[in-house]
Amino acid sequence: MALRSVLSRVTSPAAATLASVMPRALVHNSAVKMAETASMKAEAPKEAPASKNIMYFQIYRWDPEKDQKPYISTYPLDVSDCPMVLDALIKIKNNMDPTLTFRRSCREGICGSCAMNIDGANTLACLKTIDKNEKKMKIYPLPHMYVIKDLVPDMTNFYDQHKSIEPYNKRKEESKAIDKEYYQSKSDREKLDGLYECILCACCSTSCPSYWWNTDKYLGPAILLQSYRWVVDSRDQFTTERLKALDDPFKLYRCHTIMNCAKVCPKGLNPGKAIANLKMSINPTL
Repeated sequence: MALRSVLSRVTSPAAATLASVMPRALVHNSAVKMAETASMKAEAPKEAPASKNIMYFQIYRWDPEKDQKPYISTYPLDVSDCPMVLDALIKIKNNMDPTLTFRRSCREGICGSCAMNIDGANTLACLKTIDKNEKKMKIYPLPHMYVIKDLVPDMTNFYDQHKSIEPYNKRKEESKAIDKEYYQSKSDREKLDGLYECILCACCSTSCPSYWWNTDKYLGPAILLQSYRWVVDSRDQFTTERLKALDDPFKLYRCHTIMNCAKVCPKGLNPGKAIANLKMSINPTL
């Protein structure tokens, strides 16, 4: 597998084919235990450099091209010049192990590429600071998703779900003045605050137990928040049709307000509130 294709976003049909033929390397509790057990048989930790700021990074590894179960590799790293976890991962890849695979792009919490599970919580590696008082850190892919390689999850299903909600402005009556934008009042514009900022990193969806067990049917927190963003947009004229499409026992109503989504969102958004508003829009008596 070419490294460039591994590091890129998974959007091609080939990715789905790969996910269907690869071993079911889903990151869940049993896989974590298996990886930690296998790590005992894996390569020994690299020799720690001489420094006071040494942290041991225990990183999930799996290569589909090798006949080997998932395992944990431990990397002792001087984090004196690594303020963020992404900085540490890049340093490990550049100086210790070039085979380590992960996604990254903007380094500013905008693109959502570097979403992963760090010390048990989903977050963005570029926004997660390194606590220099700690001595170790555990890093895994986003949980309960197919793994392409190492820290790279297969996002195909997630993107397909986003596509299914038609995330764009739909009009029944096109403006006659095509050289002008569709106007929106300040109060209507404010309704989009807390919705448009979503970067589709999937941290919230992959932290939701309902999404874990119904990934194929339940749209999940991120996609439902995006759905509500278009439902409340005053410029969109398909509100009724959008709500009707969501009025399904699985697409919307698998949410049980566990609120893991709001807890882990790196942008501070509240998908649970957006989902509740969707339910109220469909049935105001709820």
